[in-house]
Amino acid sequence: MSKRKRKQLDPTPFECAITDLASDGRGVARRDGKVVFVADALPGERVRARAVKSGRDADEARTLEVLTASPDRVEPGCAHFGLCGGCVLQHLSPPAQRHFKQRQLAEAFGRIGGVTPEQWVEPLAAGEWGYRRRARLGVKYVPAKGGTLVGFRERGNPFLAVLERCEVLDERVGAHLRDIGSMIDTLSIRERIPQIEVAATDRVALVFRVLEAPSGDDRNRLARFGRSFGFDIWLQTGGPETAAPLGDAPLPRFSPDGGETTLAMRPTDFIQINGPLAQAMVGRALAWLGPVADRRVLELFAGLGHFTTPLAAAGAQVTAIEGEAGLVARGRANTEAAGHAVDWRCADLFAESAGAGWATEGYELALLDPPRAGAREVLPDLVAAGVRRIVYVSCHPATLARDAGILVTEHGFRLERACVMDMFPHTAHVESMALLTR
Repeated sequence: MSKRKRKQLDPTPFECAITDLASDGRGVARRDGKVVFVADALPGERVRARAVKSGRDADEARTLEVLTASPDRVEPGCAHFGLCGGCVLQHLSPPAQRHFKQRQLAEAFGRIGGVTPEQWVEPLAAGEWGYRRRARLGVKYVPAKGGTLVGFRERGNPFLAVLERCEVLDERVGAHLRDIGSMIDTLSIRERIPQIEVAATDRVALVFRVLEAPSGDDRNRLARFGRSFGFDIWLQTGGPETAAPLGDAPLPRFSPDGGETTLAMRPTDFIQINGPLAQAMVGRALAWLGPVADRRVLELFAGLGHFTTPLAAAGAQVTAIEGEAGLVARGRANTEAAGHAVDWRCADLFAESAGAGWATEGYELALLDPPRAGAREVLPDLVAAGVRRIVYVSCHPATLARDAGILVTEHGFRLERACVMDMFPHTAHVESMALLTR
């Protein structure tokens, strides 16, 4: 049997009208009746484009020239826009980006959950540049491209982009990608470092994932580099728990709500990417939850205590449940150091079945901040616990919509309000918050 011949791409540029924006941030057009996804094009524009990939149901293209520009088009703020795959919406004004994200959430609510918020609340937004305090940077020694590359992958392929700087990373790191790469060039293990974890809070920690033990000279070079740029250097030989500082370094700390209380973290721990936005998120979540003083509040997927500590400071009696034992230990230490009594528990919330221990204890208020998979497994136990008011913080519209639909259609809740949170400006990623009451 002969192999089916792949259809040859027609390299001839073509003009098209952009009618919509896909969920990944590409413009949507039609050519000869077939859908075409056009990178860097916006609704209302007419562009000249060239096909880059042909599929059975849709083709892909990139913009060569904007013939008629959208009023929402702006000049990208990064010289690497279009090459680096980290941002796809820098050409769209920030207010229009947030409108796009709200539309994505609204469509998910309707299509997946069959629900509509009774009220849309103004999107939460903070700074659009230098906002990333957590990142995983790829590292690759490529002599043909000048040495060690540090940064993000090129758009549409697995190769690391050649980046001078990153405008969305914390400036203390984003301005020094080349410096980091040049230092790695001098190490004997330069080809055995696949990535660097960045944690930029009150301190800047760089966690080098090493597949081979660094030599004594390597360690000295890393230490000198850290001192020169004000970085705490950590080495990670295996999983996240193996990360250890090179020399003495205190744990990074951050304020969950903009107040004086700070939480300690390991630089490999999860915290929200955008610090100012995360603080605003805590304020809105507590406001939506309502008065919490002397009330029992159930917090699921509690992490390090990003919401827990402000809840306890407001007088709530908090039961905080998290699935990772290390985060539970550090969360407990954080709340104890702040002088708050919190009932911390470790439990796999995706394996909990009906009749979970906490479900029999009774709570009126709950705050959920699950990963992308959502919280479907714990919804029956939330209902059994008597919860009547839920603030649900989400990093994935589809699972929030699914879970909201279940709570509304099966358990008598109302989707009282919702908003998007621009945690990742210039990307198509949608973070959101919803209030459900019964």
